[in-house]
Amino acid sequence: MEERGDTTLAQVGEKIKKVREQKKMSLADLAEKTGYSSAILSQIENHLLSPSLGTLIQISHALNVPLSKLFGEKRGHPYTIVRKDERKLISRFASKEGVNYGYTYESLGYDKKNRRMEPFVVTLEPATVKHAKLSSHSGEEFIYVLEGKMEVALGDLRDTLSPGDSIYYDSTIPHRVSCAGETPAKILAVLFTES
Repeated sequence: MEERGDTTLAQVGEKIKKVREQKKMSLADLAEKTGYSSAILSQIENHLLSPSLGTLIQISHALNVPLSKLFGEKRGHPYTIVRKDERKLISRFASKEGVNYGYTYESLGYDKKNRRMEPFVVTLEPATVKHAKLSSHSGEEFIYVLEGKMEVALGDLRDTLSPGDSIYYDSTIPHRVSCAGETPAKILAVLFTES
């Protein structure tokens, strides 16, 4: 892990690889369970590709571990208070090559034990690589736009949300959210995951 002021930058790819190897799973095994190719999973493990939250949820389910384990959390307390300057940066939006995939997550619920909701402040950057694939996983998602504009693809629906707008949907519907336009968007995302 890399320290960034009062926050910790979790090396999610390394955690995925460590858990996968502890469970004696090959990349091909994980690919079969997630529907992602071994090449994509290898890029995620080696920090060449920054995955969306939906992708991380699918990987955590395939590995049969809570999402928080991939973030290096211990879930040791019945409650958590996260001060604005204490948010845990979970993932970068850029890969090692500097390709921008559009994601930065700040966990608002880390170290809360037995949680079923995953709250994040997500910064969506204008992406240099557009994600063509929609993701789906068990659970529900609630998103509230704080700043900028967010584009949502949900099944056949395509729409743009502005500050103050929100969307709540069943995560089994294929979906994708991204920055709309040339300025970053900031959203509050709460994911309910079924373990």
